[in-house]
Amino acid sequence: MAYDLIALLKSGVTPLYLAPQAGVSESPFRRLCRRFGADILVSEFVSAAGIVQNSKRSRDYLRFDEAERPIGIQIFGADPVLMGDAAAFVAEVFSPDFIDINFGCPVKKVVKRNGGSGCLRDLDLVEAIIRSVDDATRLTTTVKIRSGFTENTRDPVGIGLRCEQAGAQAICLHPRTRSDMYSGQARWSEIAALVEALEIPVVGNGDIRNGEDARRMRDETGCAAIMIARGSHGDPWIFKQARAALDGLPISSAPDVVERFGICLEHARNAIDFEANPDRAIIDFRKHLGWYTKGLPDGRSLRTELFQTTSLQEVEMLLETYRKEHLDGLRI
Repeated sequence: MAYDLIALLKSGVTPLYLAPQAGVSESPFRRLCRRFGADILVSEFVSAAGIVQNSKRSRDYLRFDEAERPIGIQIFGADPVLMGDAAAFVAEVFSPDFIDINFGCPVKKVVKRNGGSGCLRDLDLVEAIIRSVDDATRLTTTVKIRSGFTENTRDPVGIGLRCEQAGAQAICLHPRTRSDMYSGQARWSEIAALVEALEIPVVGNGDIRNGEDARRMRDETGCAAIMIARGSHGDPWIFKQARAALDGLPISSAPDVVERFGICLEHARNAIDFEANPDRAIIDFRKHLGWYTKGLPDGRSLRTELFQTTSLQEVEMLLETYRKEHLDGLRI
């Protein structure tokens, strides 16, 4: 069943997105966040060149379960023709609900190939890419941008207008420049300015660390939806808390440590089941182990041990030992 993304964004319910995050928003995490209330999911970003070349790694990134709908596939690249071809392949073979174009990634290895936020140095190129992708499929085309490449070129409204004119049907703004990376404070006022300037729905992104932040962003910016990225790391229940805040309901407390460990292990098992190589899967999962155990008493020692694990059994043993030594008789 396909979903009408734009109708959802215009419904007035302020949908919650799980942000596309390389190495994080793979299918097992997406499904976990959906269970906690994420309304719209987006894949990890996928190279247009890899898609067109039909690389196995790219195909793996494109996989999703029907239960993940509505879901978008995010692609990146700097060649309009290649981007259009990649979008057409994704639409035909995988049939997501929308195609999202990454104009926001600040990572050096992407930017040096003019991908991600590197495209923001050439807004004619941005327009050409959007037109090519939008013409290639019948799917909704959306984009994710930053406020500019550098402070001197910071112009989120100007960039947004160009994207809208080229055919983008919704736009997500992370109001930092590429030069900012993830430092400083996201300028939510720029999201508000973009909402005021554009006819298409605007999704706000940046510095959503708890449920109350989501409510404040909506109230301060008027954005149609909210995208949560780093705030979800080790904290998928942030979506449940954000929904409560947006709906004016009491915000539930975070799960206690025992419950958190249970969620962590559920996530780990799903990650192992999803990957072809279970040994590789648990090694890749170590970053999540770090996030799930952040802030625990003597958590640094626990993480040191967890980062050396090579099997789910080792992880289970370490968490159970920690529970017995630190938490028996204590719920924190």
